[in-house]
Amino acid sequence: MFPRLVAVLAAALALALSTAPAAQPPNVVLIVSDDQAWSDYGFMGHPHIRTPHLDKLAAQSLVLPRGYVPSSLCCPSLASIITGRYAHQHGITSNDPALPPTVKGRERAQHPLFLAGRRTMNGFMAGSATLPRVLGERGYLSFQTGKWWQGSFESGGFTHGMSLGEEAKGGRHGDAGLTIGRQGMEPIYEFLGTAKAAQKPFLLWYAPMLPHDPHTAPDRILAKYKPLTPSLHVAKYWANVEWFDETVGQLLGHLEEQGLAENTLVVYVTDNGWIQSPDSPRFAPRSKQSPYEGGLRTPIMLRWPGRVVPRQSDALATSLDIYPTILTALGVPCAADLPGVNLLDDKAVAQRTRVFGECFTHDAKDLAHPAASLRWRWMIDGNTKLIVPTAQNEPTAKVELYDLTADPKEEHDLAAAQPERVAGLTKQLDAWWPGTKQ
Repeated sequence: MFPRLVAVLAAALALALSTAPAAQPPNVVLIVSDDQAWSDYGFMGHPHIRTPHLDKLAAQSLVLPRGYVPSSLCCPSLASIITGRYAHQHGITSNDPALPPTVKGRERAQHPLFLAGRRTMNGFMAGSATLPRVLGERGYLSFQTGKWWQGSFESGGFTHGMSLGEEAKGGRHGDAGLTIGRQGMEPIYEFLGTAKAAQKPFLLWYAPMLPHDPHTAPDRILAKYKPLTPSLHVAKYWANVEWFDETVGQLLGHLEEQGLAENTLVVYVTDNGWIQSPDSPRFAPRSKQSPYEGGLRTPIMLRWPGRVVPRQSDALATSLDIYPTILTALGVPCAADLPGVNLLDDKAVAQRTRVFGECFTHDAKDLAHPAASLRWRWMIDGNTKLIVPTAQNEPTAKVELYDLTADPKEEHDLAAAQPERVAGLTKQLDAWWPGTKQ
């Protein structure tokens, strides 16, 4: 009788396992900071800025402090994150289409040529295999919040979103989506509730306009920083960084409260750097829109409890790696020609010794030809950085070479002293992309 009972119980267990619902696929949360220097975090060693929630996230994550974005400008950088492609590949090189110099101010965003150009740029996104589009084919819900330049959230393949593409009203950054974080997190909470009720895995795009200007953090935060710097502009920027950190804490705390944290891959990156001018609300040179570390470098973090071992890696990484990392982690096949690597594959990360990038004009000069708007190409090989300007858009600039180990602030140009090194790296840069019309 005993063997027969065992057989019956085994058969019952097998039947139960075969009919039990499959484990929920992992969720993904993309946190994208906006206009923040790579050094402006507690865990990155800033002496004054407080980022306790990002510090906690770093302690729970694979952290790559030597992360980079390929372009130091919001719109093309965000497009590269969500497509896994360089700007010269996806076609969105700049923030805006070019207009005649006589068109100024508010007239720009409502000009017929501007709107036609934006539709062309939005079409580039609509034709791309974005993360939301690829995951949507596998049953994922997705929600766009915050910065979004490509018209409606639907152009990116999101199933839900806040940005409706109201360019005619001047909403090129993301119109209604820009309230997220600054005016609360409720839209995100509602979406997470919708996904949870539907028992659907989700992708969340949290890209608030923070710490991006206007630097209007609450007075309770600003008061902490006023005594720490003689510049009110710097204090306001620092306060905005902490304000952004608070919203990250609210988001991650809600995931915990809803029982979603354990099955969610959280990815962190910033879209481009920012060095605050002490004399104005604007950014200082060698940061946003530049080919220097202040514009391009960002920590990249990945947290997935029980699946990603928290640690720090000195390997080179770029925001282009986020796309294949997420898809591979979710078991989704990736296109063979993606330029990024899976950051959770230690062997692949260790084998890569160089990364590349490109910076373009703020306004695109020719939407059909990315090279027309190119200002600089750049590459990092180990700890050596090469910057190559283009004659058409940077006619007075020269080739630059830096040793990032000895000279992390890029103050000592070695190009004239090391012409052979410049020639060798330039050959590699040309092999990556020659920066010409194709």
